[in-house]
Amino acid sequence: MKKLVLFVFVALLTVSLEAQLQTPQPSPSSTLKQTVGLTDVVVEYSRPSMRGRTIFGDLVPYDALWRTGANKNTTVTFSDDIVVGGKEVKAGSYAIFAKPGEAVWEITFYSDTNNWGTPRNWDASKVAAVVKTEVQEMPMPVETFTITIDDLHNNGATLGILWENTYVGVKFEVPTMAKASKSIEAVMAGPSANDYFASASYYFAEEQDMEKAKEWIDKAVALNENGFWMMRLQSLIYAKMGDKKGAIEAAKRSMAVAEEAGNSDYVKMNKDSLKEWGAM
Repeated sequence: MKKLVLFVFVALLTVSLEAQLQTPQPSPSSTLKQTVGLTDVVVEYSRPSMRGRTIFGDLVPYDALWRTGANKNTTVTFSDDIVVGGKEVKAGSYAIFAKPGEAVWEITFYSDTNNWGTPRNWDASKVAAVVKTEVQEMPMPVETFTITIDDLHNNGATLGILWENTYVGVKFEVPTMAKASKSIEAVMAGPSANDYFASASYYFAEEQDMEKAKEWIDKAVALNENGFWMMRLQSLIYAKMGDKKGAIEAAKRSMAVAEEAGNSDYVKMNKDSLKEWGAM
């Protein structure tokens, strides 16, 4: 019995020690987040260190495909479509693979990010873009593998790769001008029908200034002649303000447009209101 108790105690102690054991990763993971213009860029990668080793041309052979870091794929995620190497790359996540050379590197953006290291079967259809970039020698060694986003400006930046005495940079462009112009045009054009509808809905639900609610819903209906749901709210606001005639007219318009759209729910709601208001 004593031996059994001792065995259980040792087993529990071993499990406890294993659960508490923590050691640093040889190649710790890192996440880099940067907004470039109006585009969010996120890089996730692992960071091996030199530890006295020769890196390029030895640990990382020249002219061979490299995972660009350690452990699972190094990835970059763009929130918008971007342009790299003159080619449009759709918004999304991409593995970054490199083929280092003494003077020139080849960088590939690959749409399959679920590889540990390089893909077993390379699929050319998953290559989003390939960029060749010249090597720049660093004036001092970089001990730990590093990825940066540098040379920031409104319309782009440079994705930098640094390790040992080597730096390579890949320039990319972001659609800031198009996004900013669209935003400016939307604001300068004034509120949309949906903006007026949302404001009127809130004031109606909270029983706030009904004159304001009426003003907003009238503008919403004027901007969207097919908005039967907007006309429905218009009828309810008119009724709440005591304008039965206006409420009936709005409900009839809403019902007619809802029938054309095939929305039986709004047809029924309007019929019920018209019966309540003595119009049917």
